[in-house]
Amino acid sequence: MDMVKRAPFDTIEIHLIRVLHTLITERSVSRAAMKLASTQPAVSAQLKRLRLLTGDPLLVRAGRQMQPTEVALQLLDPAARLLHEAERLFGTHGLGARATPFLAAQAEGLFRVAASDYLDPLFLPQLVAHLKHAAPGVRLELLPLTQDYDYRRHLATGDVDLVIGNWLEPPEELHLGRLLSDEVVCLVADDHPAVRGGRGWTVPRYLDCEHVAPMPTHPGALGVIDQHLAAAGVQRRIVVRASHFSLIPLMVAGSLLVLTTGRLFCSRYVGTLPVKIVRCPVAFPAMSYYQLWHELTHQSPSMRWLREQVREVARQLPGLRMPARPPA
Repeated sequence: MDMVKRAPFDTIEIHLIRVLHTLITERSVSRAAMKLASTQPAVSAQLKRLRLLTGDPLLVRAGRQMQPTEVALQLLDPAARLLHEAERLFGTHGLGARATPFLAAQAEGLFRVAASDYLDPLFLPQLVAHLKHAAPGVRLELLPLTQDYDYRRHLATGDVDLVIGNWLEPPEELHLGRLLSDEVVCLVADDHPAVRGGRGWTVPRYLDCEHVAPMPTHPGALGVIDQHLAAAGVQRRIVVRASHFSLIPLMVAGSLLVLTTGRLFCSRYVGTLPVKIVRCPVAFPAMSYYQLWHELTHQSPSMRWLREQVREVARQLPGLRMPARPPA
Protein backbone atom coordinates (compact mmCIF):
# COMPACT_ATOMS: atom_id res chain seq x y z
CA MET A 1 0.00 0.00 0.00
CA ASP A 2 1.37 3.42 -0.97
CA MET A 3 2.34 5.75 1.82
CA VAL A 4 0.27 8.93 2.07
CA LYS A 5 2.43 11.83 0.98
CA ARG A 6 3.00 14.25 3.85
CA ALA A 7 2.60 17.97 3.40
CA PRO A 8 5.84 19.97 3.83
CA PHE A 9 4.60 21.60 7.04
CA ASP A 10 4.06 18.17 8.63
CA THR A 11 7.82 17.94 9.12
CA ILE A 12 8.16 21.31 10.85
CA GLU A 13 8.83 21.14 14.59
CA ILE A 14 8.09 23.87 17.11
CA HIS A 15 11.79 24.60 17.58
CA LEU A 16 12.10 25.59 13.92
CA ILE A 17 9.31 28.12 14.43
CA ARG A 18 11.24 29.49 17.42
CA VAL A 19 14.37 29.75 15.26
CA LEU A 20 12.37 31.62 12.62
CA HIS A 21 10.98 34.08 15.16
CA THR A 22 14.38 34.61 16.81
CA LEU A 23 16.19 35.15 13.51
CA ILE A 24 13.71 37.77 12.39
CA THR A 25 13.69 39.64 15.70
CA GLU A 26 17.47 39.46 16.26
CA ARG A 27 18.35 40.03 12.57
CA SER A 28 21.60 38.16 13.10
CA VAL A 29 22.56 34.48 12.93
CA SER A 30 25.16 34.90 15.67
CA ARG A 31 22.80 36.74 18.06
CA ALA A 32 20.03 34.25 17.34
CA ALA A 33 22.42 31.38 18.11
CA MET A 34 23.32 32.97 21.47
CA LYS A 35 19.68 33.55 22.37
CA LEU A 36 18.75 29.98 21.40
CA ALA A 37 21.78 28.52 23.23
CA SER A 38 22.82 27.00 19.92
CA THR A 39 25.74 27.36 17.48
CA GLN A 40 26.11 29.51 14.39
CA PRO A 41 26.48 26.54 12.02
CA ALA A 42 23.30 24.93 13.43
CA VAL A 43 21.27 28.15 13.11
CA SER A 44 22.69 28.75 9.61
CA ALA A 45 21.52 25.28 8.58
CA GLN A 46 18.07 25.97 10.04
CA LEU A 47 17.91 29.29 8.18
CA LYS A 48 18.74 27.45 4.95
CA ARG A 49 15.89 25.01 5.67
CA LEU A 50 13.49 27.86 6.43
CA ARG A 51 14.42 29.54 3.15
CA LEU A 52 13.58 26.35 1.26
CA LEU A 53 10.28 25.96 3.10
CA THR A 54 9.18 29.57 2.55
CA GLY A 55 10.73 30.19 -0.84
CA ASP A 56 12.11 33.48 0.47
CA PRO A 57 15.59 34.58 1.67
CA LEU A 58 14.02 35.90 4.92
CA LEU A 59 17.20 37.79 5.91
CA VAL A 60 19.25 39.79 3.40
CA ARG A 61 22.47 41.72 3.70
CA ALA A 62 22.08 45.51 4.00
CA GLY A 63 25.53 47.03 4.41
CA ARG A 64 27.12 45.42 7.45
CA GLN A 65 23.79 44.27 8.87
CA MET A 66 21.05 41.81 8.02
CA GLN A 67 17.50 43.01 7.39
CA PRO A 68 14.30 40.91 7.32
CA THR A 69 12.44 40.76 4.02
CA GLU A 70 8.81 41.78 3.68
CA VAL A 71 7.83 38.09 3.75
CA ALA A 72 9.81 37.60 6.98
CA LEU A 73 8.00 40.48 8.66
CA GLN A 74 4.65 39.02 7.55
CA LEU A 75 5.63 35.69 9.14
CA LEU A 76 6.50 37.29 12.48
CA ASP A 77 2.98 37.53 13.93
CA PRO A 78 1.91 33.98 12.88
CA ALA A 79 5.14 32.59 14.35
CA ALA A 80 4.54 34.44 17.63
CA ARG A 81 0.99 33.11 17.83
CA LEU A 82 2.12 29.53 17.16
CA LEU A 83 4.76 29.75 19.88
CA HIS A 84 2.28 31.24 22.31
CA GLU A 85 -0.29 28.50 21.68
CA ALA A 86 2.40 25.81 21.97
CA GLU A 87 3.41 27.31 25.31
CA ARG A 88 -0.20 27.23 26.48
CA LEU A 89 -0.53 23.58 25.47
CA PHE A 90 2.77 22.12 26.58
CA GLY A 91 4.85 24.72 28.42
CA THR A 92 5.52 25.11 32.11
CA HIS A 93 2.87 27.85 32.09
CA GLY A 94 0.50 25.78 29.96
CA LEU A 95 -3.15 24.95 30.37
CA GLY A 96 -2.35 21.92 32.47
CA ALA A 97 0.25 23.54 34.70
CA ARG A 98 0.21 26.19 37.34
CA ALA A 99 1.93 29.39 36.23
CA THR A 100 4.91 30.51 38.29
CA PRO A 101 3.95 33.76 40.01
CA PHE A 102 5.96 36.90 39.41
CA LEU A 103 7.78 37.83 42.62
CA ALA A 104 8.39 41.53 42.17
CA ALA A 105 10.63 42.02 45.20
CA GLN A 106 13.11 39.38 43.96
CA ALA A 107 12.70 40.00 40.23
CA GLU A 108 15.44 41.06 37.84
CA GLY A 109 15.16 41.87 34.17
CA LEU A 110 14.15 44.65 31.84
CA PHE A 111 10.77 46.30 31.20
CA ARG A 112 10.53 48.32 27.99
CA VAL A 113 7.66 50.81 27.78
CA ALA A 114 6.91 53.20 24.94
CA ALA A 115 4.68 56.11 25.97
CA SER A 116 3.49 59.50 24.86
CA ASP A 117 3.82 62.42 27.26
CA TYR A 118 0.35 63.75 26.41
CA LEU A 119 -1.27 62.14 29.44
CA ASP A 120 0.38 63.94 32.34
CA PRO A 121 3.94 65.26 32.82
CA LEU A 122 4.00 63.51 36.21
CA PHE A 123 2.65 60.13 35.05
CA LEU A 124 5.92 58.57 33.86
CA PRO A 125 7.95 59.83 36.87
CA GLN A 126 5.29 58.41 39.20
CA LEU A 127 5.29 55.12 37.29
CA VAL A 128 9.07 54.82 37.56
CA ALA A 129 9.01 55.54 41.29
CA HIS A 130 6.20 53.01 41.80
CA LEU A 131 7.95 50.26 39.83
CA LYS A 132 11.34 50.80 41.48
CA HIS A 133 9.73 50.66 44.92
CA ALA A 134 7.83 47.44 44.14
CA ALA A 135 10.55 45.74 42.08
CA PRO A 136 13.92 47.32 42.92
CA GLY A 137 15.88 44.77 40.88
CA VAL A 138 14.26 45.49 37.52
CA ARG A 139 15.60 47.86 34.88
CA LEU A 140 13.41 50.19 32.83
CA GLU A 141 13.63 51.64 29.34
CA LEU A 142 11.14 54.43 28.53
CA LEU A 143 10.84 55.06 24.80
CA PRO A 144 9.05 58.00 23.12
CA LEU A 145 6.17 57.50 20.69
CA THR A 146 7.55 59.53 17.78
CA GLN A 147 6.54 59.53 14.12
CA ASP A 148 9.56 57.32 13.37
CA TYR A 149 8.67 54.71 15.99
CA ASP A 150 6.70 51.77 14.57
CA TYR A 151 5.20 50.63 17.87
CA ARG A 152 3.11 47.86 16.27
CA ARG A 153 6.19 46.21 14.77
CA HIS A 154 8.22 46.68 17.96
CA LEU A 155 5.47 45.02 20.02
CA ALA A 156 5.30 42.13 17.54
CA THR A 157 9.07 41.59 17.62
CA GLY A 158 9.29 41.84 21.41
CA ASP A 159 11.49 44.96 21.25
CA VAL A 160 9.00 46.73 23.52
CA ASP A 161 6.68 45.20 26.14
CA LEU A 162 3.99 47.84 26.50
CA VAL A 163 2.78 50.97 24.71
CA ILE A 164 0.84 53.74 26.49
CA GLY A 165 -0.98 56.47 24.59
CA ASN A 166 -4.27 57.71 23.18
CA TRP A 167 -5.94 56.64 19.94
CA LEU A 168 -9.43 57.03 18.52
CA GLU A 169 -9.20 53.51 17.11
CA PRO A 170 -6.40 51.38 18.61
CA PRO A 171 -5.03 48.62 16.33
CA GLU A 172 -7.29 45.56 16.36
CA GLU A 173 -4.47 42.99 16.47
CA LEU A 174 -3.26 44.21 19.88
CA HIS A 175 -4.61 43.61 23.36
CA LEU A 176 -5.99 46.76 24.96
CA GLY A 177 -6.41 47.93 28.51
CA ARG A 178 -8.33 51.16 29.12
CA LEU A 179 -6.54 53.33 31.63
CA LEU A 180 -8.60 56.52 31.94
CA SER A 181 -10.48 59.25 30.12
CA ASP A 182 -9.96 62.99 30.34
CA GLU A 183 -11.97 66.07 29.35
CA VAL A 184 -10.63 67.93 26.30
CA VAL A 185 -9.92 71.62 27.03
CA CYS A 186 -7.85 74.48 25.63
CA LEU A 187 -4.72 75.93 27.21
CA VAL A 188 -4.03 79.57 26.32
CA ALA A 189 -1.98 82.49 27.63
CA ASP A 190 -3.48 84.68 30.37
CA ASP A 191 -4.07 87.52 27.91
CA HIS A 192 -5.49 85.41 25.06
CA PRO A 193 -8.83 86.72 23.69
CA ALA A 194 -10.41 83.33 24.52
CA VAL A 195 -9.99 84.07 28.25
CA ARG A 196 -12.36 87.02 28.07
CA GLY A 197 -14.27 85.76 25.03
CA GLY A 198 -17.39 84.52 26.83
CA ARG A 199 -20.04 83.75 24.23
CA GLY A 200 -17.73 85.15 21.56
CA TRP A 201 -15.47 82.12 21.95
CA THR A 202 -17.22 80.25 19.13
CA VAL A 203 -16.34 77.28 16.96
CA PRO A 204 -15.38 79.46 13.94
CA ARG A 205 -13.14 81.64 16.13
CA TYR A 206 -11.59 78.55 17.71
CA LEU A 207 -10.82 77.04 14.29
CA ASP A 208 -9.34 80.32 13.03
CA CYS A 209 -6.97 80.72 15.98
CA GLU A 210 -3.29 79.84 15.70
CA HIS A 211 -2.98 76.29 17.05
CA VAL A 212 -0.03 74.28 18.28
CA ALA A 213 -0.09 70.49 18.01
CA PRO A 214 2.26 67.54 18.46
CA MET A 215 4.02 65.94 15.53
CA PRO A 216 1.95 63.12 13.99
CA THR A 217 2.73 59.54 15.05
CA HIS A 218 3.59 58.78 11.41
CA PRO A 219 3.70 60.86 8.19
CA GLY A 220 0.23 61.90 7.11
CA ALA A 221 -1.43 60.74 10.33
CA LEU A 222 -3.98 62.85 12.18
CA GLY A 223 -4.07 63.05 15.96
CA VAL A 224 -7.28 62.38 17.87
CA ILE A 225 -8.25 66.08 17.85
CA ASP A 226 -7.83 66.50 14.10
CA GLN A 227 -9.44 63.14 13.38
CA HIS A 228 -12.58 64.34 15.16
CA LEU A 229 -12.54 67.67 13.33
CA ALA A 230 -12.02 65.97 9.96
CA ALA A 231 -15.00 63.69 10.63
CA ALA A 232 -17.08 66.85 11.19
CA GLY A 233 -15.81 68.34 7.93
CA VAL A 234 -13.79 71.17 9.49
CA GLN A 235 -10.12 71.94 10.06
CA ARG A 236 -8.21 74.08 12.54
CA ARG A 237 -5.24 76.31 11.64
CA ILE A 238 -2.11 74.60 12.97
CA VAL A 239 0.89 76.93 12.73
CA VAL A 240 3.32 75.08 15.04
CA ARG A 241 4.13 71.37 15.21
CA ALA A 242 6.25 70.33 18.19
CA SER A 243 8.04 67.05 18.86
CA HIS A 244 8.42 67.82 22.57
CA PHE A 245 4.90 67.95 23.96
CA SER A 246 6.02 68.95 27.45
CA LEU A 247 7.49 72.19 26.05
CA ILE A 248 4.26 73.32 24.38
CA PRO A 249 2.83 75.08 27.50
CA LEU A 250 5.91 77.32 27.52
CA MET A 251 5.21 78.17 23.87
CA VAL A 252 1.57 78.91 24.70
CA ALA A 253 2.51 81.17 27.61
CA GLY A 254 4.40 83.59 25.38
CA SER A 255 2.10 83.67 22.34
CA LEU A 256 -1.48 83.50 21.05
CA LEU A 257 -1.18 79.77 20.37
CA VAL A 258 -3.98 77.43 21.46
CA LEU A 259 -3.22 73.93 22.76
CA THR A 260 -6.12 71.47 22.73
CA THR A 261 -5.59 68.42 24.92
CA GLY A 262 -6.62 66.75 28.19
CA ARG A 263 -7.42 68.78 31.31
CA LEU A 264 -4.97 66.89 33.53
CA PHE A 265 -1.97 67.75 31.36
CA CYS A 266 -3.01 71.41 31.21
CA SER A 267 -3.73 71.67 34.93
CA ARG A 268 -0.10 70.89 35.80
CA TYR A 269 0.96 74.24 34.32
CA VAL A 270 -1.75 76.54 35.70
CA GLY A 271 -0.21 78.52 38.56
CA THR A 272 3.37 77.92 37.42
CA LEU A 273 3.05 79.61 34.01
CA PRO A 274 0.93 82.60 32.87
CA VAL A 275 -1.64 80.30 31.24
CA LYS A 276 -5.31 79.49 31.74
CA ILE A 277 -7.61 76.60 30.90
CA VAL A 278 -10.70 77.54 28.89
CA ARG A 279 -13.53 75.39 27.63
CA CYS A 280 -13.29 74.18 24.07
CA PRO A 281 -16.14 75.40 21.81
CA VAL A 282 -16.00 72.12 19.87
CA ALA A 283 -17.79 69.25 21.64
CA PHE A 284 -14.88 66.81 21.59
CA PRO A 285 -15.43 63.36 23.13
CA ALA A 286 -13.36 62.56 26.20
CA MET A 287 -9.75 61.73 25.43
CA SER A 288 -9.14 58.03 26.19
CA TYR A 289 -5.79 56.57 27.16
CA TYR A 290 -4.85 52.91 26.78
CA GLN A 291 -2.06 50.48 27.32
CA LEU A 292 -1.49 48.14 24.37
CA TRP A 293 0.40 44.86 24.26
CA HIS A 294 0.95 41.96 21.89
CA GLU A 295 -0.20 38.36 22.13
CA LEU A 296 3.49 37.53 22.56
CA THR A 297 3.42 38.80 26.18
CA HIS A 298 -0.27 38.36 26.98
CA GLN A 299 0.17 35.37 29.32
CA SER A 300 3.52 36.35 30.82
CA PRO A 301 3.25 36.70 34.64
CA SER A 302 5.80 39.53 34.69
CA MET A 303 3.98 41.42 31.94
CA ARG A 304 0.63 40.90 33.68
CA TRP A 305 2.18 42.40 36.80
CA LEU A 306 3.57 45.35 34.82
CA ARG A 307 0.18 46.11 33.30
CA GLU A 308 -1.44 46.01 36.74
CA GLN A 309 1.10 48.52 38.06
CA VAL A 310 0.49 50.88 35.13
CA ARG A 311 -3.24 50.74 35.78
CA GLU A 312 -2.73 51.35 39.49
CA VAL A 313 -0.59 54.46 38.87
CA ALA A 314 -3.19 55.76 36.39
CA ARG A 315 -5.93 55.10 38.96
CA GLN A 316 -4.14 57.36 41.46
CA LEU A 317 -4.06 60.36 39.10
CA PRO A 318 -6.51 62.98 40.46
CA GLY A 319 -9.53 64.37 38.68
CA LEU A 320 -9.92 61.69 36.00
CA ARG A 321 -12.70 59.27 35.13
CA MET A 322 -11.70 55.64 35.13
CA PRO A 323 -13.25 53.24 32.61
CA ALA A 324 -16.42 51.47 33.72
CA ARG A 325 -15.01 48.00 33.09
CA PRO A 326 -11.63 46.41 33.79
CA PRO A 327 -9.03 46.18 31.01
CA ALA A 328 -9.12 43.31 28.52
